[in-house]
Amino acid sequence: MRARILLPALLALAVVLTVLLLAWDNPFEPFTDRWWRISAMRTSTIVVIALVTYCQSLATVSFQTVTNNRVLTPSIMGFESLYVLIQTSVVFFFGTTSVAGLDPTVRFVLQSAAMVVFAVLLYSWLLSGRFGNLHVMLLVGIVLGAGMGSLSTFLQQLLDPNEFDLLRARLFGSIGNANTDFLWIVVPVCLVVGGVVRLSARRLDVLSLGSDISTNLGIRHRRQVMVMLTLVAVLMAMSTSLVGPMTFLGFLSATLAYSIADTYEHRRILPVAWLVGYLTLAGAYFLLRHVLSLVDSVSIVVELVGGLVFLFVVFRKGRL
Repeated sequence: MRARILLPALLALAVVLTVLLLAWDNPFEPFTDRWWRISAMRTSTIVVIALVTYCQSLATVSFQTVTNNRVLTPSIMGFESLYVLIQTSVVFFFGTTSVAGLDPTVRFVLQSAAMVVFAVLLYSWLLSGRFGNLHVMLLVGIVLGAGMGSLSTFLQQLLDPNEFDLLRARLFGSIGNANTDFLWIVVPVCLVVGGVVRLSARRLDVLSLGSDISTNLGIRHRRQVMVMLTLVAVLMAMSTSLVGPMTFLGFLSATLAYSIADTYEHRRILPVAWLVGYLTLAGAYFLLRHVLSLVDSVSIVVELVGGLVFLFVVFRKGRL
């Protein structure tokens, strides 16, 4: 019952916040041509926020369900470490001049595809065979993520200081630095993949019961887990390639959604998680842009809050 009341309330708050983002501090008379032009320029930022929170929330909820662990996030599998390694390797081996000469759309597609292929190969390898299981996959993912992070740091130490500064700007997760030229790719991919996740809500309900029970209920558990993890990989690749690494945004959205929704039905928890994530990120953007004039610190603040919530949950549970 709470989820049915909560969803319209969150939707209404999201609409109000969106209107504020469009209209606040607009210097021109409301509803004039110039006023509409300023508001239209802000629309792309709102679309980016909506897409990022959509990908992060759906991916995190689905990932936590198939791993049967509310503390883990997709970042644990090394998505963001792979993104950092790709960006660092390209600059290290080809230089910033070659990167600038490469078509941005081609670069975006290639790095997104590399992250998805990495994830699918990892899942296929670790979930196949008689010894394959999720715990081994998670452990290997953590080790690979740490290894790629160390390799990226080593390569960055060998870079020219100017190239290093340019690289660090790309590796910093930022809503303002998102390249909206890629939205024509990201929007349809996210809508299709997110739609498949939403249609799989009842299967996620069954998967949350565990391997044995879901198998007894007619679900091919390992195959369904592979499908869901692949969808998670696509959503995370789109989000990370668009705005950069945001480790705890999805975790914060999922944790708050479960706390306030009082339900485990995925057809209800998925939209609640998205709206909570949107309100969190859009609210932080509005506050830091129009009140505190620290818009570049949006991702830092969100990640700080998400990290504190992560530590709180871990200490409360006493385990990962």
